Amino acid sequence: MAKTIVITGAGSGIGAATAQRFLAAGWNVALIGRRAEPLQTVANNSPQAFALPCDVSDETTVDSAFDQIASRFGRIDTLFNNAGIGAFGGTIDQISVADWRACVDINLTGSFICARAAFRIMRSQSPQGGRIINNGSISAHAPRPGSAPYTATKHAITGLTKTIALDGRPYDITCGQIDIGNAATDLTATFADGILQADGDIRPEPTMDVAHVAQTVLQMAELPSEVNVLSMTIMASKMPFVGRG
Repeated sequence: MAKTIVITGAGSGIGAATAQRFLAAGWNVALIGRRAEPLQTVANNSPQAFALPCDVSDETTVDSAFDQIASRFGRIDTLFNNAGIGAFGGTIDQISVADWRACVDINLTGSFICARAAFRIMRSQSPQGGRIINNGSISAHAPRPGSAPYTATKHAITGLTKTIALDGRPYDITCGQIDIGNAATDLTATFADGILQADGDIRPEPTMDVAHVAQTVLQMAELPSEVNVLSMTIMASKMPFVGRG
């Protein structure tokens, strides 16, 4: 029987590439995102795809979506907690509280709500267990200038990952984190033109094909339950992360 993955933020970027990679590998793929049309485009009428427009920060709609997924496919084997937004508004005094809350609602609270729903189903299904993969970021280790909301949420994702990994042990639920640097998506499209560095300069940065990220998530998901990648970094080799600043 085909395994099932839930991917949040599946309508574009890393989420879309990962959904397409899992479909190609024969998985059932539940695609969650805010807008129906991009999800349907990624699903491309595949009988193994299930698109559910959903706001990940709303626990009622999330719980309903996960119940629908479990009902349709019989179980949930993996969650890729990928949905997120950026918030790069300048120094902390220049960032509005509304922008802070929006970033926290999606990046952190949304990840918590989706992991909570997945954990509930994985704990009760038979055979018991599953895997949760959280999308962290290079910013979970080192911030970019002017990124307080985004960086804070990604540091918090690390704590969420470790806690779920610990709490999931009695139920064969593993949890790991993938920290991604400069995958080529719409969000990094301007990097070749230059991006603010820690020393105040504007310099271009290299990117990597998002397909490598999708393949890595698949490799993490296909590990046996007794093996977990707790944390890993995949990045464009020459981006200024090691030695940033």
